[in-house]
This record gives sequence, C-alpha cells and structure tokens, in this order.
Amino acid sequence: MNDATSMIDRDRLDQMLAIAPFHQWLGLTVKSFGPGQLELEMPWRDEIVSNPVIGSAHGGVLASLIDLSGLYVLLAAGHKAKATVDLRVDYHRPATQGPLLASATVVKVGRQISVADTRITGPDDKLVASGRGAYSC
Repeated sequence: MNDATSMIDRDRLDQMLAIAPFHQWLGLTVKSFGPGQLELEMPWRDEIVSNPVIGSAHGGVLASLIDLSGLYVLLAAGHKAKATVDLRVDYHRPATQGPLLASATVVKVGRQISVADTRITGPDDKLVASGRGAYSC
C-alpha cells in the first residue's frame, strides 16, 4: 500500500486531469488534495442542465464527477487505478447552481480493486449527490 510519500505533485495531477477532452469540457480544477483525499471543483455550465423548468444538472454529469473524483483520489495518492468496474450514485437534491465541489476519499486500496467515496455539494454546501466507485488496479 502506498503512503503520502508516493503522492504525485500538484502539477502532475493538473496535467493528468487535462489529458481527456471530457475532463477539459467539465472544467475540473483541483481545489485541494492530501493523503487519501481530493477536492475537485466543476464550474456551472448551462449545457449540463437537463430540466430547464427547475434548472437542474443532468444526473449523468454528477455521476461522471463522482466517478472521476474517485479515480483521481486514488491516482493522486500514487495508487494504480485503470478503469471503473462499479459505480453507485445517490441523488439527494437537484443541483441547480454551481460551482459543484466533489470531495473524494480513499476507502480501500487493494491488489485488484480499489474503492473511493465521493460527496458533491453545491455553493450552499448542501449535499446534492454521493457515491462510491470501485476501480481496477
């Protein structure tokens, strides 16, 4: 199991987040990270609204944010994580404004599967979604 000495640095984490066009489109930025924890911020975009009556974000965007935060909290800590093998998402209230903050923590690091939990809050600090991802190593 890796420890804080194997964490990647901030510049490398920023580079990794910028590799995929989807991550760039989401506009993800690292707010903070440390041993076993990561906070990613996603700005509000009109393109993510799926219900124009209440102006709420599409659940798939929230699920993607949970998935990516879980993957990157493992990578930031220096652990291997290749692909999502399972993802669970709970929606607690509509996300109707931003930015959205995803706070991820490492739950377990394994030889074949690692697990991370993520909570997404809006600018009012209310929980909008949470989830758990399992990632192949």
